[in-house]
Amino acid sequence: MADAPFLEGGCACGEVRYRLTAPPMFVHCCHCTSCQTETGSAFVINALIETSHVEALQGEAEPVMTPSESGRGQQIWRCPACQVALWSNYGGAGDAIRFVRVGTLDTPGALPPDIHIYTHSKLPWVRLPVGVPAVEAYYDAASMWPPESLARRKAALE
Repeated sequence: MADAPFLEGGCACGEVRYRLTAPPMFVHCCHCTSCQTETGSAFVINALIETSHVEALQGEAEPVMTPSESGRGQQIWRCPACQVALWSNYGGAGDAIRFVRVGTLDTPGALPPDIHIYTHSKLPWVRLPVGVPAVEAYYDAASMWPPESLARRKAALE
């Protein structure tokens, strides 16, 4: 997991800007078919971070509720002008934890994935990097996340 506090990002048109005020708890590269459809890409990279550590610098993203494979739905927060997806909230965590789209950061290379998930549906030409955990579906966070990140997640969900 990268130690990258104070990373900034935003949408394509510049109307919405944000800052991460702490390093993410964990970074997923998700290969599920929902992420492929929603992004129009082979996968999405999401930095999981407490909402309290996502500081608005300019503008305000707006939530759009979309279906999810869990059936609980997800909110995708988008710029109201250019509609770029900046982060998501999933049904189980409410607005406590944001899944920030790493591609919207000014320096997306600062947050490489800690894990590749839902690799059962990854596109056949995608090659996973050696040394990064990869799982067929989801995983048990208690066995993969660093203890500090688990404590942060627990505190955020309380």
